Amino acid sequence: MKNTLAGGLRREMGLGAATVLVVANMVGTGVFTTSGFILGELGSTQALLACWAIGALFALAGALCYGELGAMLPEAGGEYAYLRRSFGPLPAFVSGWISLIVGFSAPIAAAAIAFATYFLGGAREAWWSLEAGGHPWLALSPVSVLAIAAVVVFSLVHYHSLRMGQGVQNVLTVFKVAFIVVLIVAGLAFGEGDAARVEAALFGDGRPVDGAGFAVALIFVSFAYSGWNAAAYLGAEIRRPERNLPLALLLGTAFVSVLYLLLNLVYVYALPPEQMAGMLEVGSGAAAALFGPRAGALVGLAIALGLLSVVSAMIMAGPRVYYAMASHGLFFRRFGQVDAARHTPAQAILFQALIAIGMILTAAFDTLLIYIGFTLSLSAMLTVAGLLRLRRREPDLPRPYRAWGYPLTPLLFLGGNLWIVAYSLFSRPQVALYGLLTLGAGVGLYRLFTAAGRGTVQEG
Repeated sequence: MKNTLAGGLRREMGLGAATVLVVANMVGTGVFTTSGFILGELGSTQALLACWAIGALFALAGALCYGELGAMLPEAGGEYAYLRRSFGPLPAFVSGWISLIVGFSAPIAAAAIAFATYFLGGAREAWWSLEAGGHPWLALSPVSVLAIAAVVVFSLVHYHSLRMGQGVQNVLTVFKVAFIVVLIVAGLAFGEGDAARVEAALFGDGRPVDGAGFAVALIFVSFAYSGWNAAAYLGAEIRRPERNLPLALLLGTAFVSVLYLLLNLVYVYALPPEQMAGMLEVGSGAAAALFGPRAGALVGLAIALGLLSVVSAMIMAGPRVYYAMASHGLFFRRFGQVDAARHTPAQAILFQALIAIGMILTAAFDTLLIYIGFTLSLSAMLTVAGLLRLRRREPDLPRPYRAWGYPLTPLLFLGGNLWIVAYSLFSRPQVALYGLLTLGAGVGLYRLFTAAGRGTVQEG
């Protein structure tokens, strides 16, 4: 397999870098910001841990399914490439549109906001805001300015070259993982927490849990686990993708799942449930409770630096989707261009940065998380359904890797995400409506692009 593809992307990424990309995409905003919201929904620390464990099962099932698809179709674009083969160009385009708005731009915005909030030691009053109907539609604050600066800097890094982007990514990810491991070990071994709370969380705290609340909590968890499919988007740039792509997905997801469960045990050990419920900066709050206010401030700064890894990883992965769409004539042609000197999809990177900046200025953080979790669940479900369809329609297609536990693995993933989606529609209809409107907008744009004849649109 050649190291340089016709479109200008090069196979420069090995197994280690691809695994780091998965870890970097997964670990970040969610685990440091959502546990307080989840506990607020559930009111039970045992349910909190159960929610994170179930989220891990769904993510691992998804990684196994995507591993088969990625080894079979080692192309740029992730879901876009897989759905194009399994269901045709319309679902593929809609998934690419979801990736642009929800899969990457919105999480980049959320991670950048979380970075700025932790770095500045909490939310700050807006310098200026535009309100209508009692709702702030646009706000400029110290947090938003710092978040925007982070997006701009890392977009320029990944515009420069894949090698520079990879190097920065690896350094930030190693720092982030090392810091989390130290926090877990030091927190449980030396922190001033309450072991009785851990015992109650592990063996039962006697509090009833509402089914609808649990499903909504899983939306937050699914956001925190999002990124388990990150290596799939760079399928055209991974060496030996038939082996390295599924391995990177599985190893990265399994490693992060263990980290998440242990880190939530630290939160429970450090903070009483009534204090943790609804808390955004739960990581620094737990550190302050375990080691004192000064340690909490230092941990908040370390978390902020670690969150830059998430911003960086998503800025790296996302543009490959828009590049693939444009290459097939299903998006603006300029986003299918690769910089001749740098071999990066430069126009797509800059476009993604503009959308993320718009979201930083306009979106509320918790609403953004539910919107992301709900909409990404729909896209991932369709992709895994495509795996079932390809097994039936094209049984002789070369499959260097086959998903373990098939067909139970994809059915587990589909069933779990269907539960999340159904309860989201019931309990958060307004946010779910935004997700459905995003899908509808994608269908409308597809019709516009195909009607305008912006390139050839081919089935399968």
